[in-house]
Amino acid sequence: RVFGRNAAAVSEALRGAMAHLPVDINPRQPRRNSFEVSLVKEDGSTVELWSGIGKGPPRRLKFPQPEAVVEALKSSLA
Repeated sequence: RVFGRNAAAVSEALRGAMAHLPVDINPRQPRRNSFEVSLVKEDGSTVELWSGIGKGPPRRLKFPQPEAVVEALKSSLA
């Protein structure tokens, strides 16, 4: 549940920042106990916007603030 709630919050923030951007949650089977956010560009390349792998304990460090992911997205698109 925690992963789903955080994924929903991040996807909502991304959609709010850039409405034309399609957001997919877990297009492939996710790694167990991990939370990552990636941008797949039009040319097929992937840019990691945020990764909680290797963070924590405490567990809350494994999840990003939605605003931080939006800022990473904006900087990677610039």
